[in-house]
Amino acid sequence: MTNRLASATSPYLLQHADNPVHWWEWSPAAFEEARARNVPVLLSIGYAACHWCHVMAHESFEDASVASYLNEHFVPVKVDREERPDIDAVYMEVTQAMTGHGGWPMTVFLTPAAEPFHAGTYYPPSPQPGMPSFRQVLEAVTAAWTQQHSEILESAAAVVSEISRRSLPLPPSAVDGAALDGAVVSLLGEFDRRNGGFGGAPKFPPSMVLEFLLRNHERTGSVEALSMATVTADAMANGGMYDQLGGGFARYSVDASWTVPHFEKMLYDNALLLRFYTHLCRLSDNPRYRQVVSQTASFLLRDMLCSSGGFASSLDADTDGVEGLTYVWTFDELGDAAPFFGVTATPNFEHGTSTLRFVSEPGDSVRSRLWELRSARPQPGRDDKVVTAWNGMAIAALAEAGALFAEPAWIKAASDAASLLLDVHLVEGRLRRTSRDGSVGAASGVLEDYACLADGLLALHQVTGSIRWLDAACGLLDTALARFAVPDAPGAYYDTADDAETLVRRPADSTDNASPSGAAALAGALLTASLLAGQSSVYRTAASDAVTRAGLLAARAPRFAGHWLSVAEAALAGPLQVAIVGPDSEQRSALWTAALSVLPGGAVVLAGEPDSAPLLEQRPLVDEAPAAYVCRGYVCDRPVTSPSALLEALR
Repeated sequence: MTNRLASATSPYLLQHADNPVHWWEWSPAAFEEARARNVPVLLSIGYAACHWCHVMAHESFEDASVASYLNEHFVPVKVDREERPDIDAVYMEVTQAMTGHGGWPMTVFLTPAAEPFHAGTYYPPSPQPGMPSFRQVLEAVTAAWTQQHSEILESAAAVVSEISRRSLPLPPSAVDGAALDGAVVSLLGEFDRRNGGFGGAPKFPPSMVLEFLLRNHERTGSVEALSMATVTADAMANGGMYDQLGGGFARYSVDASWTVPHFEKMLYDNALLLRFYTHLCRLSDNPRYRQVVSQTASFLLRDMLCSSGGFASSLDADTDGVEGLTYVWTFDELGDAAPFFGVTATPNFEHGTSTLRFVSEPGDSVRSRLWELRSARPQPGRDDKVVTAWNGMAIAALAEAGALFAEPAWIKAASDAASLLLDVHLVEGRLRRTSRDGSVGAASGVLEDYACLADGLLALHQVTGSIRWLDAACGLLDTALARFAVPDAPGAYYDTADDAETLVRRPADSTDNASPSGAAALAGALLTASLLAGQSSVYRTAASDAVTRAGLLAARAPRFAGHWLSVAEAALAGPLQVAIVGPDSEQRSALWTAALSVLPGGAVVLAGEPDSAPLLEQRPLVDEAPAAYVCRGYVCDRPVTSPSALLEALR
């Protein structure tokens, strides 16, 4: 028996290809091996940028003694959670139910039928207070498997039954104006007024909640909603979680004040935050927000863009095995630049080093000097697999930012990524989850892949006017409606297709976490498509049904329903549509620029020749001049021909 990961396509699995552990990839053959040997399966789930995954690998999976015991008594299976989010979702629910918390690395013990009976996360190499060593856990599970075999099988079957029962769709509940305003009040109760954000440490960027707060302010004028959004935006942009030299955001802050990050950079975080700060720039002329947009877009194109045209999944938290090595500084290294970045002789991180914060603008010469020094350091590893959903988010963000700030390179990068996904990831009409080096992976796309890519393509259609992106988006949405819907429960969706691999349960999680849930992303894309595609009744009804399925979640836990709330805000606002018709000219460009400058979140805008796209049909020129048509829902204003009149209509 040998380690079987050498031919894997996942960079995370390849990190473990030289372990003495006889790893299998997730496959029927692995579970058949467990049945034949009558041993349990050890399922280990993580991802390439995960710091504690690396720690456990070095401490345990690279230890010959631990590996020998593991190989003898278990069939060890490695899963990249980013490549197989369906497997991760099923067993994360189990881990949270059994332990009260979850995270990665995730360690779950399964029967040969893939039914879980024990779960945890990171285990140390030697016992710690309240935490057994990994070897102790292995030995205890082995003893239980041999001595209490029938009880374990019964317990595992009961666990599967319970998690299946919990996955039933929520009953419909309206998300109207009162519910949306009530969500703002609930969020105020959890808002950290001193530091921004919600709750305490660790603190994750609440991207989707912030987007909802902007949209609520745009609809109601709520000072509280805008204040929560801007205070948090300032705190994140000025704290250590934001890369003050290279742009881009780390995954989260380990403290409540956004000072010390967990250093990995994820594509989805940066795509969502780029889009949020872009939208915030429409409400504020704060140059700091514009700087964050520019630097984050530059980070994506510089550090995350792959030669295939897609965007990589993440940058590692560690460099040469040391967390944050690339990013932190000593007081002496910074010299006279230290005050600009809030660094003093008292370090705020480890080994006498500090993270950088934004206190005042140091100027280009200081930035260039520090960037040159940092670039000479060892750099973090990059997980260069291209994930469909996350690239969809990046496409949407870069397209919208590129349009607002007239940056054609950002729009081109979005278009190139979209072409890769449609040319490589779309196989016989069905999406695959990942590719690497231009070669598509085997894992099927999940609901968020269809929804987020459709959303990105719809944004690209608006920015470029190309019908290709609209047609492709509608094809993805039609497949999602046909393949992922829960029968006899309008608006409810599974995360996997009806012909996907059968797991111990079919995952269906509508909760927004670090990124929108698949169902929430689908609702948003459906609502946008209902305005752009000429199929308003089908897509609009499906979007409305989906939002009502999340009504109870939005009322009880708005922090975990940010995208749902954003979609509901857009629906309540009309949604707003701006159709600009006319030949390409200075006047049409002026109308386009005016619309972009004040367009609220969730609205759509498209410019082009009359009848060149569904939104532009039956909307003629006015006195042979370009004109803008402003509609809310199914009601339209009289067309206008000047930017000032358009701004007035939109305000």
